[in-house]
Amino acid sequence: MSDSFIHYGRQSIDDSDVDAVVAALRSDYLTQGPRVEQFEAALTNLTGAAQAVAVSNATAALHIACLAMDVGPGDLVWTSPNSFVASANCAVYCGADVDFVDIDPATLNMSATALAAKLENARNAGEALPKVIIPVHFAGRSCDMIRIRSLAEEYGFRIIEDASHAIGGQYRDRAIGGCEYSDITVFSFHPVKIITTAEGGAALTNDAALAERLTLLRSHGVTRADHLKVNRGEGGWHYDQICLGYNYRMTDLQAALGASQLTRIGSFIDRRHEIAAIYDRELADLPIRLCEPPTDGRSALHLYVAQVDDPAVRAHTYEALKADRIGVNVHYIPIHLQPFYRARGFKPGDFPAAEDYYSRALSIPLHPSMEPEDIDRVVAALRKVLT
Repeated sequence: MSDSFIHYGRQSIDDSDVDAVVAALRSDYLTQGPRVEQFEAALTNLTGAAQAVAVSNATAALHIACLAMDVGPGDLVWTSPNSFVASANCAVYCGADVDFVDIDPATLNMSATALAAKLENARNAGEALPKVIIPVHFAGRSCDMIRIRSLAEEYGFRIIEDASHAIGGQYRDRAIGGCEYSDITVFSFHPVKIITTAEGGAALTNDAALAERLTLLRSHGVTRADHLKVNRGEGGWHYDQICLGYNYRMTDLQAALGASQLTRIGSFIDRRHEIAAIYDRELADLPIRLCEPPTDGRSALHLYVAQVDDPAVRAHTYEALKADRIGVNVHYIPIHLQPFYRARGFKPGDFPAAEDYYSRALSIPLHPSMEPEDIDRVVAALRKVLT
């Protein structure tokens, strides 16, 4: 049996991807060229969203999504504690305050029931209501966006879908990312995600004004568009900086890789489901809780999380699989338990469902590059430890 290391997540690169990047290298443009727009067009074709704005990473996309909605000091943003810290940090970057909504133990996503209760309690107590909610589609499964959208209409908040895990997934027979229930959707193209641009992200929207603002914010707040410029008629060389933006641009090399990857996204997700089905079958009798498939869509299956029934056994299982060169991981340490957020007043016990899930969580390898013997090794190692 091979003792090569099995990563929990990994990019899948073939010759067509290499050829696409080489073609970009040999072209006239390495950045700010036509391939970025081509990649953005491919994203809108996949999702049905009106516009896509490609950026350097998903954290940048979340940041400018908040800025595009004028999130700033005095504002409140709520997100899920079961996510990477970027889902909350993006609001802090803008000077806003952050709070969290506990998760549904069945879906591991923001609980729409908990959100409704938290909103009602805040309104009844005369407390501030959120300006923006950032639901996170954990592991590739959509949140209950219909109910969250209904609450947005009742309470007046806007929605940024953090779909960093979920490109290629579906909700209610529609592609995640189409923004039917949100103002902006964010994707990640990190190498462990469904497709990769090495590093990269995108913000998608159906709102032309938001798209224009996102485009400005990703490139220093600088524009050459006459309808936006203050100083017109200065000559073709002239540009105006009309707001404070950032250098969050995606390169043509990244976009070339991403466009090539998108042509295989269906096969990537199908393979993830094939591997997950093997895990479902082969691990069913172990003392772990396996992923429950959604009934309202199809997960992109970025992660396969097994929850160990006895939290005291989780650390032992993690170390044993690592010793077998199997790259298990834990997603996620609840954001509110991070030292930075504890210093902002959060404490253990604030979001018990997320904390209980974290105490049991173990992400096992799942990516399209896994060979049958890799899957067998993961199953055998888990069986050895847990039986």
